[in-house]
Amino acid sequence: MASQTSSKKVIYAALLGNLLIAITKFVAAAWTGSSAMLSEGVHSLVDTGNELLLLYGLYRSAKPPDRAHPLGHGRELYFWTFIVALLIFSLGAGVSFYEGIVHIRRPEPVADPFVAYVVLGLSLVFEGASWWVAFKEFRRAKGPLGYFRAVRESKDPTTFTVLFEDSAALAGLLIALAGVTAAQFFEMPELDGAASLGIGAVLTVTALVLARETKGLLIGEAADPRLEGSVLAIAQADPAIERANGVLTVHLAPNQVVAALSAEFSDELRTPDIEACVTRIETTIRQAHPEIMTLFIKPQTAGTYRRRREAIEDPTPVH
Repeated sequence: MASQTSSKKVIYAALLGNLLIAITKFVAAAWTGSSAMLSEGVHSLVDTGNELLLLYGLYRSAKPPDRAHPLGHGRELYFWTFIVALLIFSLGAGVSFYEGIVHIRRPEPVADPFVAYVVLGLSLVFEGASWWVAFKEFRRAKGPLGYFRAVRESKDPTTFTVLFEDSAALAGLLIALAGVTAAQFFEMPELDGAASLGIGAVLTVTALVLARETKGLLIGEAADPRLEGSVLAIAQADPAIERANGVLTVHLAPNQVVAALSAEFSDELRTPDIEACVTRIETTIRQAHPEIMTLFIKPQTAGTYRRRREAIEDPTPVH
């Protein structure tokens, strides 16, 4: 729950900033006729919609299990994050490329560059503040991991999605500023359109990276090895367990994990003893790891589990 609260804080900060910036950019684009400014306005508007989709994904993922979804709705967050990546590419990058091509083919000088400079400067300040909030939260959440590894291993896409969006926004603002300045200095309005193409390229790369990272979460990624090790240690400590063979885990949401534990019970146990053992293990594991919402315990020999594990790690059929 604390993780979701932190995620919402980052999203709300980005939502407010992007909405105000989008309105300002569209007014400036209408006033100056700048292609880069219009592309930036569309970019900020898309980002505003993206924050709303992330908030909706957080809301939907928190819904409890029901008859149609017995494991809950956790993956809705990953689904809507993937949609965000598609929108960045289709709307943000698409409009930027279109505007760039149009203004290169039919160049028009910026009507009032001073307005564009003021708006871009203010946008850099507001976007920078939103970026700093997202960066601090991501740095806190990543712990000792490096930044790239933290993105790869993160199970909460909201924080790094907002960070990527804000980073792309800052890069786009700098490109727009360079485009407007160069167009005025060299008296070549085509450079304003070229800036729109640059913004489109930045958004395309951002969308592809986000889609790649979210795809793995949407398909299903294993939990942290430390959690798996803790589950095995708890099971092995129970006197009724002869051997805890292993555990398979998958994240349904940042704080929702499904785990399947393979264990070999003592041969002399009767059915009531096994049931009592399962209850003890489930209670202890859920107390230690409340994020494990569903736990399956399967009686299984070590050999059977090992063959199953090998089949997962090397799915190549043997002829």
